[in-house]
Amino acid sequence: MATYQLNVNGQSRQVNVDPSTPLLWVLREELKMTGTKYGCGISACGACTVHVDGIATRSCVVPVSLVGDRPIVTIEGIGTDAVGRVVQEAWIEKDVVQCGYCQSGQIMSAVALLKATPKPTDMNIEESMGGNLCRCATYVRIREAIKSAAEQMK
Repeated sequence: MATYQLNVNGQSRQVNVDPSTPLLWVLREELKMTGTKYGCGISACGACTVHVDGIATRSCVVPVSLVGDRPIVTIEGIGTDAVGRVVQEAWIEKDVVQCGYCQSGQIMSAVALLKATPKPTDMNIEESMGGNLCRCATYVRIREAIKSAAEQMK
């Protein structure tokens, strides 16, 4: 066991866990932040996506010991970010959510995309969002919401 001081959604949070514990389980089990979902455990589905130092990161495969003091943003905190807020509003406007399980990861990836590429093409969207799976197949609405958010950001 080791003690880690994490910066999560702008707040300092201390946890005492095994260094190999995936960030996902630290967020969900230790910090009780359950918006980030477990999907596959092998970085293949995107349900666990959070931002670590501004980069969309699959938290299921990142040991907490590798995070250090880099800021972590989860779905619980993304709405305080201007781009995050616009993306969340576009998700509502376009009625993206069906079952909702994958949507926190989808939103986190969409925010990272729009921060890197404010005017994404369909190809940019497919490349960036391709690793986020949605069993309900809301991909068309996800693309529409990303385009809507990009328009709102102009």
